[in-house]
Amino acid sequence: MHGIAVTILAEDKERLALLQQRLETTQIGRNVFAHVGFPNGQTDPVLRQIQDLKAEIVLVDIDSQNAERAFRAIELIQASTNEIVIFAVGPMTNPDTIVSAMRAGAREYLERNVPPEPLIKAFERFSASRSKARTSSGRARVFTVANSKGGAGATTVAVNTAIALQDSHSGVLLVDFATLGHAALHMNVRPAFGIADALQNLHRMDTALLQGLMTSCKNGLQMLAGPQQPQLVAPTVAELARLFDLLVSSFRYVVVDCSNRVDETARVLCDLSNAVLLVAQADVVSLWSAGRMRNFLEEGSGRARVRLVLNRYKKIPGFSDVDVEAATNCKILWKIPNNHQAVAPAIDKGAPVAFQESLDVGRSFRGLAALLAEASPSAEGSLDLAYQPDKSQGTKKTARSLLISPIRAGQ
Repeated sequence: MHGIAVTILAEDKERLALLQQRLETTQIGRNVFAHVGFPNGQTDPVLRQIQDLKAEIVLVDIDSQNAERAFRAIELIQASTNEIVIFAVGPMTNPDTIVSAMRAGAREYLERNVPPEPLIKAFERFSASRSKARTSSGRARVFTVANSKGGAGATTVAVNTAIALQDSHSGVLLVDFATLGHAALHMNVRPAFGIADALQNLHRMDTALLQGLMTSCKNGLQMLAGPQQPQLVAPTVAELARLFDLLVSSFRYVVVDCSNRVDETARVLCDLSNAVLLVAQADVVSLWSAGRMRNFLEEGSGRARVRLVLNRYKKIPGFSDVDVEAATNCKILWKIPNNHQAVAPAIDKGAPVAFQESLDVGRSFRGLAALLAEASPSAEGSLDLAYQPDKSQGTKKTARSLLISPIRAGQ
């Protein structure tokens, strides 16, 4: 059963039973081990049992009359175990007790008669921080694709990038977080289940159940489909963190279609991603919107994960990449050539252009996938992504009409 594995240690049976009951009401944590008494040394069998049961959090109950024993237990657990987080549960009336518990190694300090809500919030913080650490530590890379405005082509970019990654590296999952899922139409599949089912069953989710909710597509790509009827799936931060914990441990790459979302879920998905591809076109409205969307997605994050993907790109005389980046305050990552004559029928037929290596646009998606896969990770979990000209597009010049005023775009 999926959920945060929790061990409870207390020196009183009644306290132990009460904490077990409180834990059950959170529906986030699950009790894997409960013990009356604290470990006394590094060879204590309690420590071995905590590790053998793969506990992720240890709740240590602090009695104000015997607080020193609890502090020593926290120090011992902290020194003797790897990647286990300690939550201290004790009285809030004594600041010295709180400080001593935190100095001993507790990450959270909660009121001894803790109601479910603060405990749930603490679990949510743990889940969010753990998900960020996992996505930045060599597990699956997560790429979220967002639209600068409706119709810019985010779903097309997400689907074809996922296909190209699957062909070149395998182990790819496409997750459709749109309020009305179109990715299944692009792939010509009929999903029986999808993202809504996954979120509704998080309390019992494991790898086998997750696999049963997915739709297999051509070339081995897996899809967690979006709603087939208009539906605003708005999970909590904790639910998203738990879902992505499982996804990043089951795949090499996760591509998220966030095409028509402008809400808190979009922001959280951005925060959980190694890179965010903001899809725009070279016209006034699209570039104006891209600048606003970039600010919205990165607001308060302190990270620069958003990169611009110019879709249906055509060279505009007198309007350079520098102008585009100045207008959007966003770095260009990739340019996908304009080939509406190939892309539109491919969408209608459910045969994405990434399967067609003879097309310039198909080769372009493969180039984008290679760039994402080969990028070096940074310390904060994002990727070192810089624009590289797509050599597959060639140097042939075609006369085009002017689509955008450089002066207006810079406003």
